[in-house]
Amino acid sequence: MDKQTLVIKLGGALIENDEALTALFGTLKTFLDEQHRPLVLVHGGGCLVDDLLKGLGLSSTKKNGLRVTPFEQIPFIAGALAGTANKQMMAKAIATGIPAVGLCLADGGLCQVTQLDPDLGAVGDCQPGNPALVTGILGQGFLPVVSSIGITADGQLMNVNADQAATAIAEALGADLVMLSDVSGILDGKGKLVPQLNKATALDLMEKGVISDGMTVKVKAALHAAETLGKPVCVASWRYPDQLLKLLAGGAVGTQVTL
Repeated sequence: MDKQTLVIKLGGALIENDEALTALFGTLKTFLDEQHRPLVLVHGGGCLVDDLLKGLGLSSTKKNGLRVTPFEQIPFIAGALAGTANKQMMAKAIATGIPAVGLCLADGGLCQVTQLDPDLGAVGDCQPGNPALVTGILGQGFLPVVSSIGITADGQLMNVNADQAATAIAEALGADLVMLSDVSGILDGKGKLVPQLNKATALDLMEKGVISDGMTVKVKAALHAAETLGKPVCVASWRYPDQLLKLLAGGAVGTQVTL
């Protein structure tokens, strides 16, 4: 694997949008065929979790953009993310002609996960671990599809924010990182795209409340990744496959998050 590995985090409502998912994987197939570049997908699936918990009559709340996960709910959430969401992604990859392997953060010790905050319950902090398994899978020509479910050293299932998980995986692999979500990038107070965002501007927008909730988590993860990897991290949308191909080829799309 001579080319730099690329980690793509997929999020938002994408998993429930079959048409968009089909278009995205078609773009990824073109990218892989043309670039022959190692690619790792990392996904969450908050919309699936919301639907599942609602169907079970269970409430769901967030604190500072992170889902509060009572320990009694983690079996359902793990099933939605490491099960349904992961296999839907794999099914789409296979249908597109991309050989895929489904993983979670614990497989091969890819990420080291500990409890983030007792007030959040079964929510994990994610640090880079051993990349050997994923590197081997990439070397065999497979696409790793990684869910954001982790396991602590004492065997407790943990729900990890997918942006933070993707950041840790990119760190473990020394990879480039692209975060794809519902929005076209980071937006300013007037709803306009911010093409480049550094730490000082990001902190200012957070203080003003322009960047808030889940976007705060995303931006903090991107800033952390940019600092650790020593390179910009891109935040963009999955909604425009043509722009995505331009982005993957190195074009200016979305927001470039730098130090």
